[in-house]
Amino acid sequence: MAFPVDLRRCQILGLAGTAFLAAGGESAGALPVRELLAPADARAALGLVGVYFGVVLLIAAWAMLGRVIRGPEPPTPRALLLVLAVWAAPLLLAPPLFSRDVYSYLAQGAMVDAHIDVYAHGPARLGGPLADEVAPAWRETGAPYGPVFLVVAAALSGLTRGELPAGLFGMRLVALLGVALMAAALPRLARHSGADPAAALWLGALNPLVLLHLVAGAHNDAVMLGLLGLGLVAALGRWPALGGVLVTLAALVKAPAVLGLAAVVVLQIRAGRRPAKAVLATAAAAAATTVVATAVAGTGYGWIRALDTPVSPHNWALTSLLGRITRAWLERIGSDLAPLAVPAWHALGVVAAVVAVLLIWLRLRPRPVYALGLSLAAVAAFGPAIRPWYALWGLFLIAAAAPSASVRHRVAAVTGVLALAVLPGGGPADTGQLVLAVSGGVLAVVVLWQVHQTAQAPALGRTA
Repeated sequence: MAFPVDLRRCQILGLAGTAFLAAGGESAGALPVRELLAPADARAALGLVGVYFGVVLLIAAWAMLGRVIRGPEPPTPRALLLVLAVWAAPLLLAPPLFSRDVYSYLAQGAMVDAHIDVYAHGPARLGGPLADEVAPAWRETGAPYGPVFLVVAAALSGLTRGELPAGLFGMRLVALLGVALMAAALPRLARHSGADPAAALWLGALNPLVLLHLVAGAHNDAVMLGLLGLGLVAALGRWPALGGVLVTLAALVKAPAVLGLAAVVVLQIRAGRRPAKAVLATAAAAAATTVVATAVAGTGYGWIRALDTPVSPHNWALTSLLGRITRAWLERIGSDLAPLAVPAWHALGVVAAVVAVLLIWLRLRPRPVYALGLSLAAVAAFGPAIRPWYALWGLFLIAAAAPSASVRHRVAAVTGVLALAVLPGGGPADTGQLVLAVSGGVLAVVVLWQVHQTAQAPALGRTA
């Protein structure tokens, strides 16, 4: 007999998962430097176990919810949005989890507010307590974000006057707004693409990666994806110009969203507009939006040359990994080409991404939302830097337009793996931390199994 599931059980189990995440994060999360505990501290160890216990519970709840959606009485999109709100609630006041990027956002906002060029200087130029919160790898590097996000960060800096708790909460509210826009756009995009809106919400909004990294981590990818989704919805209707403006605003948060302009053009052509007119109208909307947004922000166009900022020397992107392996081999044989290995592989990755995007659009042009999702996935996969939340770039739109359940299942499997890939403090893991993380996950599996067995026992007794 299968384990009985219903929406209420999924809601409670997922709530338990995020509650353990929030509680564990109080001692093992990406805390302010004055509150950081040594990894060997008993409270930090217990918090790490608790976080991974919660992550596994959340993944299990999400998988169970997928079964409910495929069942005879699937929940409505409104019911799923309520589940999302319930799951996200414990994370609202939790410390940042899985990354210290939110501290970089706050420091960069303060730099803009202080009229310091965020593209020429890192947060170290700002100095003070806020700069000390930024991860050491990024203190000397310029911001890779566009003027739209920096305006938001600067406004938040002015409102909170540099107070860290208020700034963290404000940045999380900004990320939640982005998630809300994502959730609002998914059903409409799914209906346009012939997909199930409930399945789209399950994969694209209730996804553990959304909760772990966009809500708990407060990443600005939420704003990018929210604006991108809203722009595509506008382009589906009678407002293609507005669609171009919104997609451009998304790209002025993070650059990968610029690929969405191709989808806006294709949607206009499918609606009957001539190709040349569609291209010119979209280009004009994008150019005007860029000029106006940059002028309002006053930050200039330096973000274009700062786009390689996320490329840390030890990141695990495919091209970076191959570059380091090649460099080590060349150093072993005494070749002078060793320093060129990593840049060469990064260049090959860019070429591979461009080729992949062109092939995707040649084949899937009649399905622009799905083509855009696959294109963003290719950019993340072949790019010079990778983070688990980068998977959401493509996943969000693949969720809305996946042509079959098998595609959703494969994407869901990748989600489950990536959800376990980063420690809650956002730093590299040592052996002891890995043991604790695995212990927390195994403990959650044991508890879930015991619950399963307990639920089975009455049914077996009745059968006997």
